[in-house]
Amino acid sequence: MIIGMRLENSSKAQTSILEKGMIQVVEGSLIHLRIYGTGIHRFSWRRIRFVETTSLSTFMRNFSICPQRTSDLLIQPYSDGVQNTSAILSVKVQILRKNIHFKDYMMCLEDRHGKSRQLLKDSHLLLRVIEDKALHLPRWLQIAVVVTLLMLSGMFSGLTLGLIALDPMGLRIVKNCGTPKEREYATKIEPLRRKGNYLLCSLLIGNVLVNSSLTILLDTVIGENIWSIVLSTISIVLFGEILPQSICSRHGLAVGANTVLITRFVMLVTFPVAYPISKMLDYLLGKEMGTVYNREKLMEMLRLTQPYNDLLKEELNIIEGALELRTKIVENVMTPLKDCFLVSSDAILDFDTMTEILHSGYTRIPIYMKEKTNIVDMLYVKDLAFVDPDDRTPLKTITKFYSHPIHYVCNTTRLDSVLEEFKKGKSHLAIVQMMHELNQEPEVVGLVTLEDIIEEIIKSEIVDESDIYVDNRSKRKVTGLRKWDFSAFRDYEAEAKISKQLLLAAHRFLSTEILQFCPSLISEKYLLRLLKHRDVICELKFDENFKDSPHHYLYTRNKMADYFILILQGKVEVEACKENMKFENGPFSYYGFMALGPSIPAGIEASSAARLSSISRKSYEQTSSAFISSISTNQVLPSTSLQYMADFTVRALSDLLYIKITQEQYQNCLMTSLIDSNSGEATTKTPDLLNPLPDNSPPSLNMARKTSESE
Repeated sequence: MIIGMRLENSSKAQTSILEKGMIQVVEGSLIHLRIYGTGIHRFSWRRIRFVETTSLSTFMRNFSICPQRTSDLLIQPYSDGVQNTSAILSVKVQILRKNIHFKDYMMCLEDRHGKSRQLLKDSHLLLRVIEDKALHLPRWLQIAVVVTLLMLSGMFSGLTLGLIALDPMGLRIVKNCGTPKEREYATKIEPLRRKGNYLLCSLLIGNVLVNSSLTILLDTVIGENIWSIVLSTISIVLFGEILPQSICSRHGLAVGANTVLITRFVMLVTFPVAYPISKMLDYLLGKEMGTVYNREKLMEMLRLTQPYNDLLKEELNIIEGALELRTKIVENVMTPLKDCFLVSSDAILDFDTMTEILHSGYTRIPIYMKEKTNIVDMLYVKDLAFVDPDDRTPLKTITKFYSHPIHYVCNTTRLDSVLEEFKKGKSHLAIVQMMHELNQEPEVVGLVTLEDIIEEIIKSEIVDESDIYVDNRSKRKVTGLRKWDFSAFRDYEAEAKISKQLLLAAHRFLSTEILQFCPSLISEKYLLRLLKHRDVICELKFDENFKDSPHHYLYTRNKMADYFILILQGKVEVEACKENMKFENGPFSYYGFMALGPSIPAGIEASSAARLSSISRKSYEQTSSAFISSISTNQVLPSTSLQYMADFTVRALSDLLYIKITQEQYQNCLMTSLIDSNSGEATTKTPDLLNPLPDNSPPSLNMARKTSESE
C-alpha cells in the first residue's frame, strides 16, 4: 500500500512542490522519488505505474480505478534504499509533445495478478511535468562555447592582473625611455590604464559574467551532479586564473597591447554598470597617482635590482651619493682644522715659503693671524705667478692686493646647500664654523671644498698629481707619490752656507795662492759663481763616538780622487810620505789641486806657484801665459784618461766646512772663462757648471776652441 511520495533529487533545475503537495519536474530529467507505505520491498517498482490526467477533478469524478499506464514516465527496473515502509524509485521523464507546456500524472498500483486497483484519492501521489525552457544546443556547439568562455575567462583574469599591475608612472617611463617595441605597447595601453577604476570594473564584470555562464553551461553538458562542479572549478582555476595570470604577470605589456581592441569593446559593453561604479570609486578613493618612490625606497630599489640591471657599481655609487647628499651635513665631510694647511699672515714669500706652498698641493690656502682659528684672508696659488722669491715680498701685500672673499658655512649646513653656493662661482672653499652658544663667537673647526662634496657624491676619493694623502681624515698616503724638487729654481747665488766675509776670503785665497784659479785662467766672476754653487760648499759633522768612520776621510792613500779641497773651518790630520808622517792642518789648507787638470809647466818653481802675490806683474803674466799655453783643448775638456791618485791621507778631526771642486766643475768653469775672454764678450748664456760639455756643442763653442788652439 502506497500512502505518499517525495522528490529526492533531479538532474535538472526548476523542480518545486506546488499546492496540495503536487511535485513539479522538468521534461527530459531523471528524478528520484521516495515512496512511503506498507509492505514495500525491492520489487515494488513492478506494481507501480503512472497515468495521465488533464484535470484532477475530472479524473477523480470519472474514474474509480487506474487507467492505462503512460509511456511519458519510465520507472527504472530497480529500487534503492528499500525498507519495509519506504524505497527510492528512479524515473526517467520523457520530452513533452510539441506545444504542450505541462502535463499531470498520478501514481497507481497493480494487484498481485497485474490488474489495476482502485485509485487512491491522495494529492501527494500527483506529479506535474513542465516544459524545459533551457536553450538546447548541439553537443559540439556546447563544447565550443565552453572552450570560448574558458578562453575569455582566462583573458579577463590575465588582463585584470596584467593591466592593473602596470603602474601609470611606470607606463610613462617606458613610453619615454623603453625600447621601440615597449614604447609602442605603452602608447597603446596608457589611455586605457589612465581610466584605472573603469578598466578594473569592466574586466571584473566580464570575468564574473563569463565564469557564471561557463558553470551553467558545464551543468548542461555534464549534468547537474558533482562532476560538473569539480570540472568547472578545475577549469576556471587552472585555465581561467593560474595560467593566464602567470603569463600576464611577466608579459602584461605585450598581452595588454595586443588585446586593446577587445578591452575597449568590453568597456563599451559594460559601460552602463562599470562606469557609474568607477566614478563612485574615484570619488571615494581619489585619483590614482601611481607608484611614487621616495629617496630611501629609490635607493633600496637600486640596490636590490643591481644584479639584474646594467648599472656599474661606480654608477650606482654616484646615484646613491647624489640621493644621500641632502641628508648629510658639512661636518660629515669637512677636513678638521688640525689637518689643514694654513699660512701665517706674517709670512714672507721667499723661496722656502713658496716651496712649502707648492709642496702642499693645494690651490686655495687660508691665511691666519696669530691663531689658526682666526682666518683673516685667502691665498690662491695663481696669485704667486708674478711673485719673485728673491724679492721676499710680504704675504700681506699679495693678499691685500687680491682681497679674495672668505666664505663661511655652519657645520650643520646640508651639503646640497653648500654645493649650490659653490656653483655660483664665488668660491670653491669654505671655512666651517661651529656655534657653541648664542652669545659666543663661532669657532672655526675645519674646511670644506668642492672636491669634498664631489667625492661624497661619487663615493670615491679624487687623487690628483699633487695630493699627498688619499684621504685627509684617514691619513692614507698616495702610493707612487711623485715628489717635486723645486731646488732647481732656487737662486743659489742668493743663498750662502758660509758668511759673505768667509766666501770673499776663500775667493781671494784661491785666486792669489793657487795657480789653477789665477785670474788669467778663471775670471773672478766665474770663480765666484763656482764657489756659490750648491755642491761646492760642503759640511762634515764629526762623530766623536766613531772617529775612524769612513765619511771622516777626505782623501785615502792610493785611491783615485778627481776633486780639490780647501779647508775653511775645522782641523784635519794629514798622513804622508813613506814614513807615514802625521801632522795636523787647519783652515785654508788645500789638497788635490793636481786632480783639477794639467800640471804646472816646467820652469815654474813651487814657491812662485804658492805665492803669486809676491811676483811682479810681468813675471805673473809670463807665468800665466806659459801655463795657459801648456794647456791643450783636450786637457781642458773632461777626460777619463786624466786621473789623479792621492799619495796621502786626510782625515777630519772635528766638524769641517770646506770647498770641494770636482775636475768636471773646474774644467767647465775654465772653458767658460776662456771662451768669454777670447770672444771679448760677457755672454749671459754659459754652459752649466755641473754638467760636462756635450759632444754636439754649438758652433760658436767649437769656433772658440779653434781660436784658443790657434792662439
